[in-house]
Amino acid sequence: MAITLPSLAARQLPLASPRAQLDALNRLPLARGFSEALAADGLHPLRPTAISIFQINVGKLCNQTCRHCHVDAGPDRREVMTRETMAQCLAALRQTAIPTVDITGGAPELNPDFRWLVEQCTALGRHVIDRCNLTILDLPAYADLPEFFAAHRVEVVCSLPHYRQLNTDAQRGDGVFEKSIAGLRKLNKAGYGQPGSGLRLVLVTNPVGAFLPGGQASLEREWKRELDRLYGIRFDALHTITNMPISRFLEWLIDSSNLEDYMERLVTAYNPAAAREVMCRNTLSVGWDGTLYDCDFNQMLDLPLRGPAPRHIADFDLAALEARAIVTGRHCFGCTAGAGSSCGGATAEGSAG
Repeated sequence: MAITLPSLAARQLPLASPRAQLDALNRLPLARGFSEALAADGLHPLRPTAISIFQINVGKLCNQTCRHCHVDAGPDRREVMTRETMAQCLAALRQTAIPTVDITGGAPELNPDFRWLVEQCTALGRHVIDRCNLTILDLPAYADLPEFFAAHRVEVVCSLPHYRQLNTDAQRGDGVFEKSIAGLRKLNKAGYGQPGSGLRLVLVTNPVGAFLPGGQASLEREWKRELDRLYGIRFDALHTITNMPISRFLEWLIDSSNLEDYMERLVTAYNPAAAREVMCRNTLSVGWDGTLYDCDFNQMLDLPLRGPAPRHIADFDLAALEARAIVTGRHCFGCTAGAGSSCGGATAEGSAG
């Protein structure tokens, strides 16, 4: 069964507070801060290029409680975006030509207005991405999602720690791997990952432990070979994402005495090529309550946009947003270590770090 440990918030732990998480990171004796690293490469202050991805976090409610979750999502979370806030997102989109809407959570499909939001976004001609945990497809009320996704040409990005059961269940709970494989088979049956279908299926993997991901290109080849050989599953691409030292992964780093070593590893592996391509430069993140952030990680650390950029989706102003200075902190080393990390996977694959 999926991990049922309550969220940090439900356990009322100090680390449920974004301020406590930032304090834990800022107390570490690191060789340099993130602003110093950027300044050495002429990147401070970090600014957007152009916004091409409109990421909407529709809530923290989830059917899983994963050990690495940077959202602290789970069945006990009640933060869910309303249709009114979704309508404000749609009004903002109509003012722009932003091509991609990236819907995330929690398990975004648990939001009661999820399907409505997908329909409205596709009606605007936008490419929609859904970030799916796969086990949601095992629940009877959501069994028809693969067909719904296919009907609206939604790109499905699925999180899966590993193509073997042991590593996946260690991070997500006993039985999660089996349900994930079943979910992938349903998506394949609906046409996802099949040559010529145009239905894009992407897998996302986070390391199970305090280390950086392996090379994305080589891992993709391995995963495609092994998932096909072992389970007959096909997919289009693999994205590798570095575990961010926040929320429940931060709790694990502290409890396992890995925090300082892990942060030193991230700082040492800082890669200016990855820093130039961080996702906050082309992405706007909208929180479940409509608050605006530079990225999903800043959102979870309660680090909203700084003025004069608007703070809420109701005050959307594209020109002001694209002229803003991006809010950064020590956690940002997670996106700039090695080959880089973003919601779209590695950002500087093959670069020296």
